[in-house]
Amino acid sequence: MESKRSKYILIGLSLFCVILIVVTSFVDGFLNPLRTSIGFFLNPIQSGVNRAGTSLYNGVSNYSSLKSAMEEKQALQSRIDELIEENSRLQSEQFELQRLREMYELDQDYMQYEKIGARVIAKDSGDWFQVFRINKGSADGVRVDANVIAGGGLVGIVTDVGANYATVRSIIDDVSRVSGMAQQSGDSCIVAGDLTLFDEGRLRITNIAMDGDVKDGDRIVTSNISSKFLPGILIGYAADITADSTRLTKSGYLVPAARFDSLQEVLVITTLKEDMTQETEADGQGAGESQGDGA
Repeated sequence: MESKRSKYILIGLSLFCVILIVVTSFVDGFLNPLRTSIGFFLNPIQSGVNRAGTSLYNGVSNYSSLKSAMEEKQALQSRIDELIEENSRLQSEQFELQRLREMYELDQDYMQYEKIGARVIAKDSGDWFQVFRINKGSADGVRVDANVIAGGGLVGIVTDVGANYATVRSIIDDVSRVSGMAQQSGDSCIVAGDLTLFDEGRLRITNIAMDGDVKDGDRIVTSNISSKFLPGILIGYAADITADSTRLTKSGYLVPAARFDSLQEVLVITTLKEDMTQETEADGQGAGESQGDGA
């Protein structure tokens, strides 16, 4: 009984498969025109959908790439800014080191004088440092008439002193007069400040004796007979020395050793010319008394 039922089931399944094959063959051929017509309309839609999907995908990918590129650019810009700042700092330190080295060499050139370093903290309006203020004053031993040097030579003289500041009038100021002399020959002259002339980078030299030996390029230093300036400090170099119209004296120009457009640090000589004069007089009186005692 059971085997007969299984036989019927197998026969039924076989017939069903045959029917499906026949129907499929008939329907497939029948539906081909319909399938072609539907494909004619659906293919453009499918292509459009594909293009839209591709564009959307590319847009998302491009946005992601752009966002990543922007983040990378911002990181690189931040790094560049850090490097620029570091480079500026290193250059500033290098320039400061160079200035301090020059100050040290200047200090060694005038070891006979006591000095202190000071920083320029203010100046009058204008392009040049004709009158400026430093951050050292009476509390540091700075006094009126103290000589100020920088950049290889004489800068000026202290005219006013506070507890923690001092005012300096430079040798380029219109009212400045410095008694100088040619280092090679010892012939005297006057170095006169002139802001208008200094636009050409020069000062004026006057009162050179007609027979004085002052030539172009000679080093001009502060004179021994100056009442306020210590002797032997380099002022600058003589230029264009010619005879005056009176034929009694000669005059010309001086190129200063110091620079007056970018002063930042200076050396203040705390020893005054007055101190040296008093010491010389005291030594002279002491020698005279000793000779008197001996007599």
